[in-house]
Amino acid sequence: MSVTLQLKQVQVQPGQRLVLEEVSWQQFEDILEELGDHRGSRLTYSDGTLEIRMPLPEHEKNKVILGDLVKVLLDELEIDYVSFGSTTFKRRDLAKGFEPDDCFYIRNFAAMVGKQCLDLGRDPPPELSIEVDVTSRTQLDVYRALGVPELWRLEAGRLRIDVLREGEYIEVEQSPTFPDLPLKENLSRFLAMAQSEGPRLALKAFRQWVRGQIAGQD
Repeated sequence: MSVTLQLKQVQVQPGQRLVLEEVSWQQFEDILEELGDHRGSRLTYSDGTLEIRMPLPEHEKNKVILGDLVKVLLDELEIDYVSFGSTTFKRRDLAKGFEPDDCFYIRNFAAMVGKQCLDLGRDPPPELSIEVDVTSRTQLDVYRALGVPELWRLEAGRLRIDVLREGEYIEVEQSPTFPDLPLKENLSRFLAMAQSEGPRLALKAFRQWVRGQIAGQD
């Protein structure tokens, strides 16, 4: 005997995840529509398996500050960008879909800045995506399939930078988006500062650090 439940009958608590098997693409689309855009959960879909995650406050705080640090970098370097936040990125032909913690179009800024609807069949994936892993791990197979060039993952206060090379993610020491800045060993320091002293002071100190780095390159 099979039992059918509506998603509104299922509660996923913060820090927990729900994994559903044998979910068709149309069911995935229907779930996205039922849950709507104004929700706290994050979804990942891969070959019929749907994962629904409900982040913890720790996750959300780190996600926001890490995204803000990236925006400071782009601002100080005078690089145009557009953030698509936690937009749902999906391709039916690949049976893959994901919602990042944050993401940025930089090289493709001009093509994406005015976009209101996204179709990865025609549009490129974001050049830089951010994930904060607290209670679950980022599903790299989805990122690989959709071709996200650069992925930042924060886990236990450590920042990992991966770039996509020949279909695999390789950890690197320098971000190709910001090749002249020693970010990997310094961003964690400002993230910790945001937790202990608040984001305003951390962002201010980080902006000063970036300016110092730029001045040292002149």
